[in-house]
Amino acid sequence: MYALCVLRFLVINIMAYLQSKPKSETIELREKYIGGACQLFFRSTPLKIVRGIAQFMYDETGERYLDCINNVAHVGHCHPHVVEAGRNQMSLISTNNRYLHDDIVILAERLVKTMPGSLSVCFFVNSGSEANDLALRLARVHTKKKDVITLDHAYHGHLTSMIDVSPYKLNLPGGPEKPEWVHVAPVPDVYRGKYTYPNDSKSEEELGKLYADEVGKICKLATDKNGGVCAFIAESLQSCGGQIFPPDGYLKRAFEYVREAGGVCIADEVQVGFGRVGTHMWAFETQDVIPDIVTMGKPMGNGHPVAAVITTPEIAKSFADTGVEYFNTYGGNPVSCAIANAVLDVIEEENLLERARRVGDHLLARCEALKHKHLLVGDVRGRGLFVGVELVTDRDARTPATAEAKHVVNRMREEKILISRDGPDANVLKFKPPMVFSTQDADRLVDTLDRVLSELDDQWRTPITNIKLEVLVTPISDQVESSDTSMKSSFKQSVKAM
Repeated sequence: MYALCVLRFLVINIMAYLQSKPKSETIELREKYIGGACQLFFRSTPLKIVRGIAQFMYDETGERYLDCINNVAHVGHCHPHVVEAGRNQMSLISTNNRYLHDDIVILAERLVKTMPGSLSVCFFVNSGSEANDLALRLARVHTKKKDVITLDHAYHGHLTSMIDVSPYKLNLPGGPEKPEWVHVAPVPDVYRGKYTYPNDSKSEEELGKLYADEVGKICKLATDKNGGVCAFIAESLQSCGGQIFPPDGYLKRAFEYVREAGGVCIADEVQVGFGRVGTHMWAFETQDVIPDIVTMGKPMGNGHPVAAVITTPEIAKSFADTGVEYFNTYGGNPVSCAIANAVLDVIEEENLLERARRVGDHLLARCEALKHKHLLVGDVRGRGLFVGVELVTDRDARTPATAEAKHVVNRMREEKILISRDGPDANVLKFKPPMVFSTQDADRLVDTLDRVLSELDDQWRTPITNIKLEVLVTPISDQVESSDTSMKSSFKQSVKAM
């Protein structure tokens, strides 16, 4: 049996390479037919990924990369239980949720059991953007108000309604104008935000109060002008904003202000939900709060498009009482629900929360050690398998090391390790790998990062433009196609030999 499994794995991998177009042709077709706004990682020398398994991805040449950024492949790329669940249901039927089927109600019940308080009514959609859009719609119907409070650098999705409440996009040079009904509160970043440790306070609770009071000020202004607020929407832990962890008490006090102003509180768990923080299933639980609406997506389907909104019976009733039916063609379809149930199976059966806590603690401790060794490392923060390393050129001024961070990401790619950078100044290295990430993977990641940072140690005071980067990649030319053809011929011989 084991030999058959190995053989099947080899055949699948070989077929993935055999079916792959030459990389140069793929690039040419993409440039011709795919919108230019759809950008690639490593744009000058993009990766072509044809296969994934667990925490690894493989390019068209068979080169293996350690994936440290893919929080979508939550339980690991191509987990066999998830793949089988989708395949089995697809062989039966996939239709809309106007027909009864078991998987949707089983999934809803399982999700609700993970929620605190009266969060007990589910709506299923296809993406985090759709989930947040629906959450805002629910809030408006329930409160009959329009003003929304969001956090600076937040990102809630690509729909027009979500761009409106996403300063991560609004702040860009070509970003749209912020609507009048959107109010932006300072992001609770205690390292480089409006209030910092230890400059403004050495007390985390005091910092939490200072940031929450900013939300309170907005609530008062909106109440005086428009009679209150509709909603406060916040990522439980900000991701695109640079792996931001709010100080203790922040959300609890902010929620109080919002509810006093007649608004509802929306927790966006699209990036950090489903146990990534290790200690809890949902990141908002780390702040000891209960939102009125919770949204989830990305990891829910392990790469399959499925997402959800969970709210209270009161808010759901307000929505139903409008008499306007909510129908989503693919939301809650049997295939998506079967896959999401399989993801929950794996999280439970493989004890992935405990793994995220254990491996995350190890990763965080190893990254903390880098801070004492490399002057470029200004701050290290994290919880579970959600870790950020902020690079600065001046620790006192906390000047963002944007170019250096870009260099590090590219060098790590050369070492066959994929990481990314984010934050308003793109100087925060982000680690949010699949939950099957091991302590050995964490050691490889940090050991390699240590080596790359050491290369910069002697030059950390010098602009990165003085560093000559040599990216060892095969140029896109006829030679590439020749190489691809040769490789495919080799694979064909291997298949024949089998």
